[in-house]
Amino acid sequence: MLIVMDQKATQAEIDSVVAAVESKGFVARPIPGGDRVSIGVLHNKGVVEPSLFLGYPGVKDVVPVTRPYKLVSREVQPEDTIVRVGDVGIGSGHFTIIAGPCAIESEKQALTIAAAVKRSGAHLFRGGAYKPRTSPYSFQGLGEEGLKILARVREETGLPVVTEVMDETTFDLVVEYADVIQIGTRNMQNFSLLRRAGQINRPVFLKRGMSATIDEWLMAAEYILEGGNRQVILCERGVRTFVHHSRNTLDLSAVPVVRKESHLPIVIDPSHAAGRRDQVIPLSRAAAAVGAQGLMVEVHHQPEESLSDGAQSLYPQQFEQLCRQVEAIFGVHSGIDPKR
Repeated sequence: MLIVMDQKATQAEIDSVVAAVESKGFVARPIPGGDRVSIGVLHNKGVVEPSLFLGYPGVKDVVPVTRPYKLVSREVQPEDTIVRVGDVGIGSGHFTIIAGPCAIESEKQALTIAAAVKRSGAHLFRGGAYKPRTSPYSFQGLGEEGLKILARVREETGLPVVTEVMDETTFDLVVEYADVIQIGTRNMQNFSLLRRAGQINRPVFLKRGMSATIDEWLMAAEYILEGGNRQVILCERGVRTFVHHSRNTLDLSAVPVVRKESHLPIVIDPSHAAGRRDQVIPLSRAAAAVGAQGLMVEVHHQPEESLSDGAQSLYPQQFEQLCRQVEAIFGVHSGIDPKR
């Protein structure tokens, strides 16, 4: 249920409605937006009678929420969320490009790639310090040393950094260094990790699980918002199917569906969807055309020597080509400068 307050509702009236909701055993979540405040009613076991709250001063309307996900839905918040990372906006009116290597391998490697992607137009730098790998014998990342290198990248280039958190044990350490916390596809339904992410004041980059439905993905985001953190970015990175011509199947149809259902921004990871370098640029163009609000792309200056996912990493000159092409497509469709 959503309680819509009048434009002229005072803070005292809002507080009074919040207290009334909580006195009935529910959780009240005030949602600022537009020209008025709404209050989400959470943890109700069934239908809540609207008349319980309609008579309170300052209440304009009470609206039932039909979706299982509440806080992420447009029923609760019609206007788009724009997630701010420093001076960078991710969401409506912006096309945000996140780029960097799959894994941080050394300070020289990270700084070389960061300088290249910044020149080409990247807004944020990505790089894994902790790497979830299918094989226990594969490179698992540099850990805290990798986080320190990411901090050095931010210091040298000014690019905010995105990196993955794998578990609650290292959660606080990752938060200490990163500007955006990534929850990867394997952890999309790690509910204790999602709840922990809901408790921080830091943007969270939530990748879709490799076999997850859109409803399951949005419900995972709901865990984070329910905890109080509204700074969530959704990332479609391909789902597992029967094909062999790419690593995964990029579900571009998810973009219009998510943008219809949710106010959260959605970006595309064409690198993990493709698993092959030659598919990354075409998939990126398609992502911009279908209405995605950004990309996360893997770039490496020496991908043949990369310790992780070299086959899908673009060379810096290819990444520059990608940036020019997707910016042009975004500009045609939106009429908005993607660099602003």
